[in-house]
Amino acid sequence: MSATAIPSSNRIDAAFARLRREGRKAFIPYIAAGVPGTAESIDLALMLGDLGADVLELGYPFSDPMADGVVNQAAATRALELGVTDDVYFDIVRGIRARSELPLVVFSYLNPIFRLGLRAFAQRAKEAGADGFLLVDMPVEEADEMLAVCKEFDLRFIFLAAPTTTPERLQKILEKGSGFLYYISRTGITGEQKGFQEGFEGKLGAIKKASHLHDLPVVVGFGVSTPEQVRSVCELCDGAVVGSALVRRTLEDKPWPEMRAGLETLAAALIAPAKEKRA
Repeated sequence: MSATAIPSSNRIDAAFARLRREGRKAFIPYIAAGVPGTAESIDLALMLGDLGADVLELGYPFSDPMADGVVNQAAATRALELGVTDDVYFDIVRGIRARSELPLVVFSYLNPIFRLGLRAFAQRAKEAGADGFLLVDMPVEEADEMLAVCKEFDLRFIFLAAPTTTPERLQKILEKGSGFLYYISRTGITGEQKGFQEGFEGKLGAIKKASHLHDLPVVVGFGVSTPEQVRSVCELCDGAVVGSALVRRTLEDKPWPEMRAGLETLAAALIAPAKEKRA
């Protein structure tokens, strides 16, 4: 097991343990907190959980989301325009947690977390009902303080690995990460794509093999946007992350009931391949 993946009641660990027992894979949606509205975000999260999502990445808005494509950048801007502060963000987390045990990952960049204080933010996240962190721009070489804070509050810390990650750096990530490893399917930024980067399967296979020694699940995101892509990813690793395909629809100029119906149809189609039972 990785250094911080200690036995606990953490919901992320429990979700992947359940999936292993069932022979199924994880479906992990990403949504931007507060878009199209606070109540709507809570409703959307609950709907995704009811449809079978296994973990939810809840985006904390930041003014310079450098790894995000046009859609997620627009959602972050919209959230800031709508006044999604740390208080509002944690209200959304509490609103979800009051009605669901869906594991919640705080998905953010380092700057807003650092501004509020790593330990103070993590404590508030834990008290609100979060289960882990994914800080896009925190490299493993500089993560020790945050890892110690997460261990204190029994929060998981999820690292990213990319096609350009060296074997030596991957080893550090596997040793220090917990919850799951998020493998970026392509270099560049997030967004819907028609296919995966050349050499994707081979590189993912090597990462999945290395992860076995640390008992750390591997999921794939960045560009996963169709049921067929979810199925392809789930044949190769432990789950799929879908963000932009869902977020794009939360930015449409539609009444919430109409938007919600479209999101429900899309999410159900995306989740279905991950729920197929595999040996």
